[in-house]
Amino acid sequence: MDSQGAAGPVDVSCPGCGSTDVRTVEQAQTGKRAIRDGLHSRLAPGPDKTGDGCMHFAEGMVLTALGVGLVYTGVQQEKPLYVIGGAVLALVCFFGTFFVVRGDRGEKAAALAGMPLAEPLWQPAHYCVGCTSVFCPGNTPWRGTLTPEQFKKLVWTQAGYADQLPAGDKAKDAQIPEGVLPNA
Repeated sequence: MDSQGAAGPVDVSCPGCGSTDVRTVEQAQTGKRAIRDGLHSRLAPGPDKTGDGCMHFAEGMVLTALGVGLVYTGVQQEKPLYVIGGAVLALVCFFGTFFVVRGDRGEKAAALAGMPLAEPLWQPAHYCVGCTSVFCPGNTPWRGTLTPEQFKKLVWTQAGYADQLPAGDKAKDAQIPEGVLPNA
């Protein structure tokens, strides 16, 4: 009978510090310390692109309706500035909404296309609670220990959506050591 604990296989230890207090990155994202240490976003296998387009469309249509409301008010009160300003606002918001939603759709498509490339690097990875590093047991499919930010940059870069790393994310500036990927 294979013996596994709640934290993962008992024979997995961190190559960096030797600790056996390790978890798969999936378990680490949902574990007790995940919220405090920000592990959900620091170990994310890809961008979370669910529903952005619908929300942006709704926001854009509300702003467009505001512009139409200004036009209506300007016509009723005979104020040409309201009519012109409202019409410009409505047109900019209407066409801008479609531009933004189209961009959201492209980012979502890139995220979905990259998942098959990210999964083989992300799935076997383990997180060491002791030294807060990420590694793959047996050095397969990648080698060494990485910080969560380096790990995220590695996965996102290989999957093709490193350009979607949000501003201020430490992974954006992280440097991946040479030789991490055996074929690179």
